[in-house]
Amino acid sequence: MTEDLSPHTFLQSIEYMADEAPEEGFSLKAIFERLDERAFGAALFILALPCCIPFLYGVPQIVSLPMMVLAGQMVAGREEPWLPEKFAQRKIDKKGLTRTAKGGRKWFGWLEKIAKPRLTFLMAGSGERVIGFFLVFFCASILVPLPSTNTVPGVGVAIVAFGLMARDGLLVILGSIIGTAWIATLVALVALGIRTVTGA
Repeated sequence: MTEDLSPHTFLQSIEYMADEAPEEGFSLKAIFERLDERAFGAALFILALPCCIPFLYGVPQIVSLPMMVLAGQMVAGREEPWLPEKFAQRKIDKKGLTRTAKGGRKWFGWLEKIAKPRLTFLMAGSGERVIGFFLVFFCASILVPLPSTNTVPGVGVAIVAFGLMARDGLLVILGSIIGTAWIATLVALVALGIRTVTGA
């Protein structure tokens, strides 16, 4: 009997894609097509992974705006994700894809073990629009020019996105708490900075 080497999980699919990628990598459009995923959760998870890796510069800035576009589409009630050609043609090279795949396994392999459908009412009706609203702010905070600002919101988005894929409301809540706490921290830092500068 021959061993079945085809990928069985979403993280395995990303790992296979990274192994097969040419040095110049793939465009975001090609990545989505190769993984054969059209759900918002899958698209956001793929893009959020590079943002979770500490000290990985360049790639988070490539993917952050497309992430905001996708989150905005969730708010608008669009059923399938779509990227403008300008964003769809952005490339992640083989090195970035490889680090993304390794980071995904290292940081989120546990999600595959615990994710299961629960609290699915959170994603019913207007639920996904509300989730998308929060995701817009999480994704926007990745652009803040402060050290490691991509990592914490990236983790929050990735967990929410995995929860959307698995229809796991508990993971969506967990990721939302992480992202919201990060936004609150940024707001507090900005307020502190303003008070320091103005001497108030």
